Amino acid sequence: MVSTLMGAAMADDADNGVRHLVLVHGKARARAMVEPERRPLVDIAAEVLADETGKIGISYSGFCLTALPHKALAAHEAWTKRGHRVTLLVTPGQVLGPDGEPVYVGVPYGASARMILLYLQTRAIRTGSREVELGRSMHDWMQRMGLPWGGRTGQKLREQAARISACNLRFEWEGDNRSGFTKGGFVQSGFRFHERSADSRQSSLWEDRVVLDEVFYQALRKHPVPLREAALRELADRSLSLDIYIWLAYRLHTLEHPTPLRWAALSDQFGGSYARRRDFVREFRKALAPAVVAYPEAKVEVDDEGLVLHPSHPPVAPRLFAVSG
Repeated sequence: MVSTLMGAAMADDADNGVRHLVLVHGKARARAMVEPERRPLVDIAAEVLADETGKIGISYSGFCLTALPHKALAAHEAWTKRGHRVTLLVTPGQVLGPDGEPVYVGVPYGASARMILLYLQTRAIRTGSREVELGRSMHDWMQRMGLPWGGRTGQKLREQAARISACNLRFEWEGDNRSGFTKGGFVQSGFRFHERSADSRQSSLWEDRVVLDEVFYQALRKHPVPLREAALRELADRSLSLDIYIWLAYRLHTLEHPTPLRWAALSDQFGGSYARRRDFVREFRKALAPAVVAYPEAKVEVDDEGLVLHPSHPPVAPRLFAVSG
């Protein structure tokens, strides 16, 4: 579909027509019809469209408008991210080093940190408790997301878990009665992972649970955003695409009319590490397509000036969220 909005440049569907090809021709035929570099998009679209489990993930609304860094910062460096009417500040925590002196462990970053937080938020809402079980429950969820605990993937997850456990955060909302919280963490206690023992009698050396920070948990309960678990699985190793998907899930269903967004505004929210605007635009467009094909209901167009967002159904129907919640 091609459209014009208020005289703007011609806009093309952000998914490059992939969803239509999969719906009309099926996965195998669609893969044969596109260039090799677009075949991963076909795979994502096919997996999400074929999902019949209806499983749901949850994010706090503040993370729909802000995000963690994509790459590691200096261990002592804090992170500030501004979104629409909200700012996130994350400060790194400290632990005792080998010599008994405190050392910074750094702010959580990347796709692994995002997936851990999504698990914690999802389980907290699903169970109605800020005490979240780990062990097999988290292991099974990460396995479904394609993130096994073994090898390098497991090492990344444990590193990010330590950063999440130690850091402090602050969300500041503007212009309404939601003041956010002035100080808090993702978790209050728990969240220490260890290697599994080869001795079956000591098969569980994991912490039994994590206790989410009370203030963060209450904010999450008031402002949860439902997401498709199948989409999270397909984007589990793409941190920028995850951020875009979660943002679209929060934003599109609230629109009443087509809404243009310039690259400058998008750069303010999603950029920050790019010296040149054109570098951001190139990387954002690459990350946008997977996010849109993972959200079949999304109506998003892209042109030389930025995006055009159209009113769209949410990725999870409200009635389904009410039942599953």
